[in-house]
Amino acid sequence: MKIFNHIQLAYQAMMRNRMRGILTMLGIVIGVAAVIVIGAAGEGAKYSIKATLASMGTNLIMVTPLSNDPGGTRLQSEELQTLTLKDIKAIEERSLYVSAISPSSQSEGQAIHGALNWPTTIEGVNEKFLPIRNWSLKSGTMFTEKDVKTYAKVCVLGQTVVNHLFSKGIDPIGKIIRFGKLPLQVIGVLNIKGQSAFGQDQDDVILSPYTTVQKRVTASVYFGGIYASAKSEALSDAATKEIVDLLRLTHRLRAEESNDFEVLTQVEMLRTLNTVTGLLTILLMGIAGISLLIGGIGIMNIMYVTVKERTREIGLRMSIGARGRDILSQFLIEAVLISVSGGITGIILGQLNALIVEKLMHWPVAALTYPMLISFSFCTLIGIFFGYYPALKASRLDPIEALRYE
Repeated sequence: MKIFNHIQLAYQAMMRNRMRGILTMLGIVIGVAAVIVIGAAGEGAKYSIKATLASMGTNLIMVTPLSNDPGGTRLQSEELQTLTLKDIKAIEERSLYVSAISPSSQSEGQAIHGALNWPTTIEGVNEKFLPIRNWSLKSGTMFTEKDVKTYAKVCVLGQTVVNHLFSKGIDPIGKIIRFGKLPLQVIGVLNIKGQSAFGQDQDDVILSPYTTVQKRVTASVYFGGIYASAKSEALSDAATKEIVDLLRLTHRLRAEESNDFEVLTQVEMLRTLNTVTGLLTILLMGIAGISLLIGGIGIMNIMYVTVKERTREIGLRMSIGARGRDILSQFLIEAVLISVSGGITGIILGQLNALIVEKLMHWPVAALTYPMLISFSFCTLIGIFFGYYPALKASRLDPIEALRYE
């Protein structure tokens, strides 16, 4: 028989048992749809993370304090006292590859204006902070170097803080708010940044001179971090090495001692986040693959039942000249047709579900071709693998015994 005849016979057999065919496909449909949705969501998350990190500045370098206690004691970041103004000055004066640097001193507390209040974070920085982080102002101005030197009680607000402290339509510029007991005059409002790659609301912040925050809020000479900007993205690695060398020198660390600080670049953060999201995607795809495996087992079971039901038909075809390979091809094509039909249905449902996830859950998705190609190929292989043995058994039936089968 020609291949077209086999496909036609397989289609007719499927149509005779529509409900059984649909139930058999169900595992394949669910598995393929899950693979498509998970793949699209995983790639969308990677693109979103990359875009978010790029918006923070591609040449951003961050330094955070660490404990170099050989006992391995874990401390909170605010308890670590390793970064000081001496480190900032050393990098400013000696660095060849750093274009700008800002310390960071943070504290959580209650922001108050009139009868309204909002729990938020105040971050003490210098006047170079905005270009380093690639942030911009919506209105007003940034505080100056003079404000930093004179411990000025001024601040710049993120949009989330503005929304909770001021009624709609009220311009916060020039107004006085309090952070705890500290009065601050609002001189600027930041443009909306949205969530960071770590899910943190970047607009829920108050920026103030670091000298003001250290003296009047944290009462500490130590910084919770340092932000630096390399002169170009290409010089980020050189700037990072330079910062490490300078900090080891100012901290008087011996060659055998480990760093009491950590330096991270955007490239390293992107690589780490991509690794995490990639592993999660692979794990979830593996779980979805179990549905495909179960679907394949279902196909094998149904093909066994089909062979039993059609034993007399097989014997009749053999008696009028059908060869074993014709019977093998017929049932194998039937198994592949069930599997591939389920795969195509799963791809369509997967794409629709990916769009639903994007619209309803506001999760970024990326429509990629390779998950669909992989799913389609895998479905074909499942049909061949799980359909081969029942088809082989059918092809080896004795025609006389088959005709006698009741």
